[in-house]
Amino acid sequence: MRKVLIDNLKNLFGWRAKQKLVVFAVDDYGNVRLGSKVARQNMDRLGLKVWNRFDAHDTLETREDLEALYETLHSVKDKNGRAAVFTPFALPCNIDFERIAQENYSCYQYELLPTTYKKLSAIDAKAYDGAWQLWKEGIEKGLLRPQFHGREHLNIKVFEEKLAKKNQELMSALENRSYASISDTGYSSIGYTAAFSFWSPDELSRFEEILITGLAAFKKVYGYQAKVFTPPARQFHSSLEGVLWNNGVQAIDKPFTINRHLGYGKYRRELNSTRFQKNTQTATIVRNVVFEPTDARGIDWVNYTLEQIEAAFRWNRPAIISSHRVNYCGHIDPRNREEGLSTLKTLLKKIVRRWPAIEFISAGELAKIIIEEKHV
Repeated sequence: MRKVLIDNLKNLFGWRAKQKLVVFAVDDYGNVRLGSKVARQNMDRLGLKVWNRFDAHDTLETREDLEALYETLHSVKDKNGRAAVFTPFALPCNIDFERIAQENYSCYQYELLPTTYKKLSAIDAKAYDGAWQLWKEGIEKGLLRPQFHGREHLNIKVFEEKLAKKNQELMSALENRSYASISDTGYSSIGYTAAFSFWSPDELSRFEEILITGLAAFKKVYGYQAKVFTPPARQFHSSLEGVLWNNGVQAIDKPFTINRHLGYGKYRRELNSTRFQKNTQTATIVRNVVFEPTDARGIDWVNYTLEQIEAAFRWNRPAIISSHRVNYCGHIDPRNREEGLSTLKTLLKKIVRRWPAIEFISAGELAKIIIEEKHV
């Protein structure tokens, strides 16, 4: 009963869709979390714990990951003959592990994603040779339409403070070309992967430069200007939104409910809905469906997700499906990818069978439709 109430509550307000639209918003693409299976094994021996499935399986997408994903997305077509499309909320930059080591672990350094792929292709050609080219092919064919997830998927303040102290967990992770299994940040309001989290509002000014350089890097890496943004860990201060608008972003993907951090551990509850924002002539996008097929909580993910899609369509809302790359990663354990993609394929086939009039679109296309219609 509680789930039914929540499914409907998420769809009470906001923009109404004339069509049955389905968007897959999938976080974390382009990000290096675990370097490899060997890296995970080394970190295990060094005492770094696996706190969640991201620490266990989340690696930069390999050639096999992308090939299998494309086959799955191609397995269905909507009423217009279009295959399913992922909107990867993606990072254009990663930690430059080699340069940090060369500089004796004295400061943070980052590199562009194609450089990361070039290095990994040299280290593990079987997994990564040709993967970046496959990424670009996915964009050209319309199977992937990435949008901006920040410059990198880490909190630089936490990283730098731990680096200065030569924190054992951080050093062990970096030596294994990874950034995972960090147990504590020292701040109740900051997660180590939450790029735009902070303690003091004085820290917000630094985020402006990260956003500006990150958006420029996104355009250079993925080949076009990002139009939609969602921050790592969904944490972002509203005072930074103007930086996004001034640099070409037209929509922000926000949580339905969130405790918005004001600084020094104080929060304000916020409720969001998918809608056109008249004051800025932009859009807010809110995910109203969850699909995490490798999250082992005893959930029948296909039926669980279909019920949420049904609730969205009942209220004439687009079905905006939230997911994460970790569900489709097989570099450390191919069974993880097989489970995630098999469940995704079943879901896709049931969607098109149940709602023949559905249309698969990207988050950027949804934002464009909302803004052009200019109504709530």
